[in-house]
Amino acid sequence: MAQRAGTSTAVVSYVLNDGPRPVSNILRARVTRAIEELDYRPNRRAQALRRQRRWRQIGLLVPDLTLPLFGEFVGSVERQARAQDHLTMIGNTGYDPERELEFVSAFAEAGIDGLVVVGASNAAETAALCAQARIPLVWMHNVRGDVDAPIVRVDHERAGEIATRHLVETHQCRDIAFVGGFTEADVHHGDRETVEQRYRGATAVDGAEIAHIHSDLTADGAYGAVREFLSSRSTPPEGVVVGTYGQTAATTRAVADHGLRIGDDVKIVAFDGGQAKYGQFDTTSAQQPVDSIARHALERLMATTAASSDARRTRPELWEPFLHVGNTCGC
Repeated sequence: MAQRAGTSTAVVSYVLNDGPRPVSNILRARVTRAIEELDYRPNRRAQALRRQRRWRQIGLLVPDLTLPLFGEFVGSVERQARAQDHLTMIGNTGYDPERELEFVSAFAEAGIDGLVVVGASNAAETAALCAQARIPLVWMHNVRGDVDAPIVRVDHERAGEIATRHLVETHQCRDIAFVGGFTEADVHHGDRETVEQRYRGATAVDGAEIAHIHSDLTADGAYGAVREFLSSRSTPPEGVVVGTYGQTAATTRAVADHGLRIGDDVKIVAFDGGQAKYGQFDTTSAQQPVDSIARHALERLMATTAASSDARRTRPELWEPFLHVGNTCGC
C-alpha cells in the first residue's frame, strides 16, 4: 500500500490509525486512493491485539432473542460482564447452523476475548473455529453434539421431574400429556435436546401415565397437535406438561378453545417464562436461576481467558431449577 501511495509505511499507519502524527492533506489523499484501489480491509483482530484497552470484549450467541428466557440470559450476561470491564457483542442465530458460524467468524475478526454460546446448533464447528482462533468458549443452556468445552446449564431432566411431580403429588393427576417433539422427524428447527431431557424427567415420575403429543416446536404446531389430541379422546387429560415456553400460550389456547377450564378441567405446567405473570394466566413453571448460571458461565470464561484457551471441561455443570407456582395448575 505504501508503494502504491508513493510514501512510507509509517505515513500509511498514521492515516489508518488517525495518528499519532499528523499527515498532510495531499499525502492523506494518496493513501486513501491506494486503499480504495487495493480494496484494503483492516484486520480488526490484529488491531485489537495491538492496542491497549480499558474494555475487553466477549461475544454472546443466542438462538432467539424474542423468547423471555434468552432475553434474561442476555441481560444478565451483559450486566455482569460490564461490571468486569467486558463489553458484550450479541448475535441472534435463529437456530441456524450457518448463521452461528458467520457470527463466530465475525466476532473472531473483531477480536473478542471469549465467547458464550446459548443453545448451540452447530457446536462442533463452532468449537473448531474458536480453537483455531484461540478464543475461550463456554456453552450455556444446551448444545447439539459432543463438545470439548465447559457447559453451564440448568438440569433440564430435573426440571421435567419437578413440573410433573407437582401435578402428581399436589394435584393427584394420573393422566398427563407432554407437549413437544424432539426427534429429527418431529423437529427440524429448534431446541429439541432440551425438550427430550425434560420429557425424560417427566416420564421418570412414578404414579402417572404420560401420553406424548408429538409436534414441532412452533406455536402453531403445538396448537394443532393439542387440538387433534383432545378431539381424539372421550375425556381430556388431567394435566399437561408443555415442553417449551414458546408453545405454552398456544397449548393453553388450544385447551380453552376445546371448552375446557384451565386449572380446573386441565391443569397446565410449563418451563421458563420469566416474570410474565400479569396476563390472564400466571403459568406454573419450572424455571432457571438465570443470574447464577450467567455468573458461573462468565467465571468459567474469565478463568479460561486468564489461563489458556486450551483449558477444557466437558462434564456439564448442572444447576437446580425451581418451581414458580401460578394459577394454570389450579393452585
